[in-house]
Amino acid sequence: MSPGETTKELFRRFAAKDAPEKIAALFSENVDWYVAGDTEVVPWIGRKTGRVGVADFWRQIEEHLDNQHFTISDFLSKGSRVVVIGELESKLRATGRLIPTESVFDLQVVEEEITRFRMFEDTHAVAQAFVGSESKPPQSSTN
Repeated sequence: MSPGETTKELFRRFAAKDAPEKIAALFSENVDWYVAGDTEVVPWIGRKTGRVGVADFWRQIEEHLDNQHFTISDFLSKGSRVVVIGELESKLRATGRLIPTESVFDLQVVEEEITRFRMFEDTHAVAQAFVGSESKPPQSSTN
């Protein structure tokens, strides 16, 4: 598979809700993985190590979020690098809060394995959705 095809397979497996280990199988054991943000608040962000770390990321996403919407607006591939630009919206299960954000995935694929993974999103909005997770979600007004 080309780097673009490997990346499309990653998103196909995620959309199909494949097992985290099956998603992680697309990654190198030595993957350079990083999602910026407040690791004290959001469990799935930060550095991950190996396929086990990658599977943990997808497991934590499944545990905490319900995917509401995901669209890809641009898919750019040059050599081993693939950049995917899109929008996603998830609902945090603990609070019921929606997290709409634009997102960018920056990957490097070598010999059909993802060797570098970066995800850029509004991590402040994600962290804010966690604040008050012990409280009820905001009620909508019917005035």
